[in-house]
Amino acid sequence: MAGSGRAAEFGILFKGGEHLEQTHRIDAIILDKTGTVTKGKPELTDVLTERNEAEFLRLVGAAEKNSEHPLAEAIVEGVKAKHIELPGTDSFEAIPGFGIRAVVEGSDMLIGTRRLMDKFNVDATEAYASMSKLEESGKTAMLVAINHEYAGMVAVADTIKDSSAAAVSRLKEMGLQVIMITGDNERTARAIADQVGIDHVRAEVLPEGKAEEVKKLQAEGKKVAMVGDGINDAPALATADIGMAIGTGTDVAMEAADVTLMRGDLSSIPDAIFMSRKTMRNIKQNLFWALGYNTLGIPIAALGFLAPWVAGAAMALSSVSVVLNALRLQRVKVRG
Repeated sequence: MAGSGRAAEFGILFKGGEHLEQTHRIDAIILDKTGTVTKGKPELTDVLTERNEAEFLRLVGAAEKNSEHPLAEAIVEGVKAKHIELPGTDSFEAIPGFGIRAVVEGSDMLIGTRRLMDKFNVDATEAYASMSKLEESGKTAMLVAINHEYAGMVAVADTIKDSSAAAVSRLKEMGLQVIMITGDNERTARAIADQVGIDHVRAEVLPEGKAEEVKKLQAEGKKVAMVGDGINDAPALATADIGMAIGTGTDVAMEAADVTLMRGDLSSIPDAIFMSRKTMRNIKQNLFWALGYNTLGIPIAALGFLAPWVAGAAMALSSVSVVLNALRLQRVKVRG
């Protein structure tokens, strides 16, 4: 109670005592990229097309406006900022891990990854060199095909949270393996990971594949914590030994998680592990002293040298010492 109460003061909510106890066992942390390592509020940065740019963006914005993905929202906001009115869509389909497909004013729109273009037999090889340059700078580039012909490319950039690099450094100091997982391609993922000091990256992972990545680490004998904020993180959060949801994310993620980090930044992760370790150390101290009292008292009582009132006083003193030691957790300070 003292440990979880103190953690709550730092914006770390454990769903139960068992989760507080298990958190100290963690030796591997998987971080979702968008909304966890990064702010999750990307901005439209580049538009590459040989068509009329305004008309191109008009169709792209209309196709993306039905998507709830942060990247789609960034594109729509970027198009609206240019005072371009968006028409309605005739149909819309989100293809998780690939992109979207929509029909706008009779035009069949495909917006997404290389794999999406391959899936619908669109030849976009002419764009790959430019796409690679954008990705190497940490931007997420999306190919656009109109009526199954390559038409251009848009890129968005998501800024890294101010606390991410320091939090990753602290996690490494605590002896934890830090892994970033994302649906982005390898180049973009590596560019973001390098900026925050993450050495291990799992890129181009489909939403349903995040839970599988957790299971792979567990199969290696690791105790895994998954940190995410979105709906597609929920299965992985539930699969992990400890699921940590960013409090600024979706309700589904928080419901599936064991720990909710209300502050929304990564510094809460090492804080949560630190509080768990401190609490478990305190519990072990209490067990040691309680056992010591009883071990000392039993032989004295067996020899008849322990009066009932002395035994009662010793028992009360044992309980008081345990409570006082536990209350020391209220004075614990975290670095975050």
